Amino acid sequence: MSKQGSTQTFTRRQVLIAASGLALAGFVSRVRPAIADAASTQEAIKKVIGGKDPKPGRIKLKLPEIAENGNTVPVSFSVDSPMTKKDYVKAVHLFAEANPRPNVGSFYFSPTSGKATASTRMRLLKTQNIVALAEMNDGSVYMTKTKVKVTIGGCGG
Repeated sequence: MSKQGSTQTFTRRQVLIAASGLALAGFVSRVRPAIADAASTQEAIKKVIGGKDPKPGRIKLKLPEIAENGNTVPVSFSVDSPMTKKDYVKAVHLFAEANPRPNVGSFYFSPTSGKATASTRMRLLKTQNIVALAEMNDGSVYMTKTKVKVTIGGCGG
């Protein structure tokens, strides 16, 4: 058998494996982590509150100044409201400016809630601002912002 004019044949399995590998390599080379920024956070806020202009005050946000582990950062908030039928908090929305999705969560209240307060934990990708918005029953919106420094093993970051 001479080498002249010989052709290599591939099995169907070999062709599929090669094609899959090329497709995966192309996909991986294009994937970049999605990171929100102040502009995308403002867009997310606008989707939640529309064209309303948030005012400072009434909402207090409690977060650590430095989070040694961004995987589980405690956050709590409270809104100054009598929680009566005439004056109550309808919702509180939390946003993280540098997370892949800025809208971290929303909490809904009614006059029967008694207090507009909640505690939870969130995951923070890196050092960033956390924004809290309180929507009141009269249509007004209040906002506060707190910066959290996320460190890796307590070494800064």
